[in-house]
Amino acid sequence: MRVPPYHQKPGWQRFFAGIVIGALLSWFIFLFQFGVLQDNQIRKITQQEDEIKELKKSKDILIEDVKKLNEDNKNKLKIQDFKVDFVNKKKFDISSLNLHHMKTAVIEDLNTLIGQDIQTVSQNKELLFRTIENSVYELDDKKYRLKIHTVFFDTTLEITLYIELVK
Repeated sequence: MRVPPYHQKPGWQRFFAGIVIGALLSWFIFLFQFGVLQDNQIRKITQQEDEIKELKKSKDILIEDVKKLNEDNKNKLKIQDFKVDFVNKKKFDISSLNLHHMKTAVIEDLNTLIGQDIQTVSQNKELLFRTIENSVYELDDKKYRLKIHTVFFDTTLEITLYIELVK
């Protein structure tokens, strides 16, 4: 079997030449479009990387600012209210009305602390102890002295007290 002589027929020569030229042309067009698309992708990726770096910097700055504000606010907390409780109130069989009077008297003694920094009050807790423990409260012709059991410093100053009878 023998290959037909295509070199003698110009129609076939033009057909194969068209195929080769078309293949080369389409290959160059593909390379051009692929290069343009890759260039756009590279530009977009570098732009996004820059944006990510910038956002990370601003995130770090914001986190640092929030930490600093939290520290400042932590130092600026102020006493707003008091909660007074008695540990041994059943031992002396004091009526709830008298307990209420004693509680309001303690709160009146502590009213000067409202609006002060928690840190300042906790540093001067000896003054707080003396204020409460050196006071004598008179109820129904009996005198009582209070001893501090626990103190919790927060925006609400929580104090638990022992009641002692003064002789």
